[in-house]
Amino acid sequence: MRIPPRSRFLGATALAATLLLGGPAAATATAAPAAPAAHSVAAVTAVGDICYSALPSQAHDTLDLIEAGGPYPFPQDGTVFQNREGELPRQSSGYYHEYTVITPGSDNRGARRIVTGDKPQEDYYTADHYASFDLVDHGC
Repeated sequence: MRIPPRSRFLGATALAATLLLGGPAAATATAAPAAPAAHSVAAVTAVGDICYSALPSQAHDTLDLIEAGGPYPFPQDGTVFQNREGELPRQSSGYYHEYTVITPGSDNRGARRIVTGDKPQEDYYTADHYASFDLVDHGC
């Protein structure tokens, strides 16, 4: 079973927040960086955004599987996404991982994917096989 790097990071973050800062709410309130990083998600204008509630239900299923660490329906799920199209912020190899979003009625993987970054809730949705991406807003 593959465990994406972000899953390991989330566990460590939650534990540190609970032990050092008094819980997730305190961690959220104090974790804001002083200045945006050069590789900030907001720096890429080609990426749109989409509310979590606007995603198809199959994307919700995929995000739930990612958080659970699998099992995934296809062997390609969890593999490194190379960002060859250059639509996502430039990162080192191994930063992004891709997962299939099931397309009802399709006899193959279809075109829909979730691509995750290493940061918590850094999830991108594509319905057109990497031609465009939307950053998932988990707050709406």
